[in-house]
Parts: sequence; structure tokens; C-alpha cells
Amino acid sequence: MSRQLCEDILKKEGKEGCFVVRNSSREGMYTVSVLHGDHVRHYHIKKDNGQLYISDRHRYPTVPELINYHQHNSGGLVTRLRQPPSFGQAPVAAFGHDIWEVPRSEIVLGDELGTGQFGTVRKGTYRGKKTVAVKMMKEGAMSEDDFIDEAKVMTQFQHPHLVQLYGVCSEKPIYIITEFMSQGCLLHYLRKNHTRLQSSQMTEMVRQVSSAMKYLESRNFIHRDLAARNCLIGDNNIVKVADFGLARYVIDDEYTASEGTKFPIKWASPEVILYTKFSSKSDIWAFGILTWEIFSAGKQPYPAINNQDVVQKVVNGYRLQKPTRCPDEMYRIIERCWHGEPEQRPTFAAVNKSILDFVGEDYDETSE
Repeated sequence: MSRQLCEDILKKEGKEGCFVVRNSSREGMYTVSVLHGDHVRHYHIKKDNGQLYISDRHRYPTVPELINYHQHNSGGLVTRLRQPPSFGQAPVAAFGHDIWEVPRSEIVLGDELGTGQFGTVRKGTYRGKKTVAVKMMKEGAMSEDDFIDEAKVMTQFQHPHLVQLYGVCSEKPIYIITEFMSQGCLLHYLRKNHTRLQSSQMTEMVRQVSSAMKYLESRNFIHRDLAARNCLIGDNNIVKVADFGLARYVIDDEYTASEGTKFPIKWASPEVILYTKFSSKSDIWAFGILTWEIFSAGKQPYPAINNQDVVQKVVNGYRLQKPTRCPDEMYRIIERCWHGEPEQRPTFAAVNKSILDFVGEDYDETSE
């Protein structure tokens, strides 16, 4: 969890002493972030001779013992630690370790959330208690058997910024059961809130997406359709990447660029446009476009240029201009994502590190 996201969550909770223990931006360290009044203070947990401490006088062998002490004594902190926030945890497992086939009888459908290239998405309830999102696939819209085989793998992907795939109802039409995200599509959210979003909040959204894509990259998994329309947003401005891998199974022609190829042109790298060659490096290109979408608050890339002209311009080296609210350093990261040669583009691991470096190190507020 980044410093910015942590502050947003603690301030929304609004309770004195509410705290989070999180990985520090400094490798191998933890940070304790605690709400005091209207401000969040951040304290590094230091280590010396096997002992952990925030204030030098109060040392313990483990983090839980250290936190337990500071829950009863401020011990150099601005306030004693009370309780963690009640925002809930990222899903640790799906409906069960081996459950990925969900009987349709266990899903109750609710309100429609939207319609996309695959079909209709509705809010639903699993076994009467768990809120989920249900993608109801259009008949004939996808290679269903291939997808069902892949779904077994995709349910195993778990990351705080990936929408959790819980399972599928494989009887026709297919239902894809996923985590429910309260604020819906990131693209719509950006357009609706464009006047109040700050550059730092946009940067945090980009960081979260880069974190999810670093995870997929580490598992040699290609998204193929990374864009703001395929990300979702929940409470506390938590952004999650959705629909990873689904583009491979689409049969409809909504994204047809030329005979036999199906992809959204304005997010496509030159090698995808010319040779339909997908890789993590084509995902990196699309990530650059997505970052541009975020900082332009949901504008359409290459406005007023049709798909055919975009192809010609991009292949000839044309690139999108820096959005007004995009910091210079972030735009330099984006430009590296748009290198014409795929092997010259950075990895998601490198991009994620660049963004963390840009956001900055946690500072040490330990007081005696």
C-alpha cells in the first residue's frame, strides 16, 4: 500500500489512533501510519540486533509484539495505536481452494451494472451473502471451451489491484463471477470526477495499475486489452485491473481492425497493429495510453483522428502530447512505454519502480 492510499483510507476512517502497518518504500522495512487529528503520521520500524523498534527505548523481537506495546502506550508516537481501519482485505482465496465451477443456482442476479463487448454485467449475490459481479456472456461472443480451461488458471491470480475472478458458471450462456467494485468503471469515474481529481490521486491510480501489471508480467501473463474501460474502482479510490486475458476469446467484430485481428487500435502498439504480435511489451504500450487516459481525466486518445489515420501516424512515430495535469517525470515514464521497438520499452517491474521513486520515499517521523 502506498503512502497516498494509506492516508486516504485512514482519513476516511476518521478515528483517532486508527493505524496501518505496511511495507515501506525502503526495501525490507515496515512503516506504521497512524491518524492523529486530521493528519497521518508515518513511522519507520527500525531493526537492530534482531530487535524491532520505533522509539529506541521500546524494543521487541516481532512486529505484533511491538504493535501490541504501542496499542497500550504511545511510547514516543503522537498517539497510541487503536484499531486498523475497517476497509476489509483483498480476497485471499476464491469461494474455496478448488472451487471455480459455480452452480447457477447459487447466484442471485441483481441490478444491471453495464454492458460491454462480452455481454451484460449485473450485480449479484453468491449463496445469499457475498456480493459479486456477474458477467453474462453473449451467446457466441467468445471461444467458451478455451476460456473455461483458462479460467482454472486465472482464479489462482490474487493481487490487491487485480479484480478477483471467483469462478464461472459454464452452462450456456456462461456467467463469469468476479469481485464487485463499488465505484464501477475507471473510465466513467475519471470523466465524472475530472474537476476534483488531483494530480497526486491520478499518480496513485497509475501506481496501483503498474503494481497489478508487474504481478501479471511476473507470471508471464499478457492482458491484451489494458485500458481505463477495463479497470474498476472501489471504495477509498482503490483501482483494480479487470478482464485480463479475456480479449483472446472474443469472437465478435467490435474490435476488428483488419481481417482476422481483433484489438482496440488506439491502445495498440506498432507490432500489434502490423503483425498482431502481443507480449508484455505491447501491454506496456497500452499502459502508457492508460496512464495518459488517467491524467487527461478520461479523454479519448488521439481525439478527432480516425483509426486508419492513427495507425499511419503511430507507425510513423507520432505520440500523444502530455496532459495538463501530468507531471513531467510521469510523462517521461509514459514516453519510454511508447518506444517504437518493443525490446527498448521498460518492463512493468522497472515502470513500477520508477513510479515508486517518483512518489518518493517515506520520511521518518519518529519522535522521542
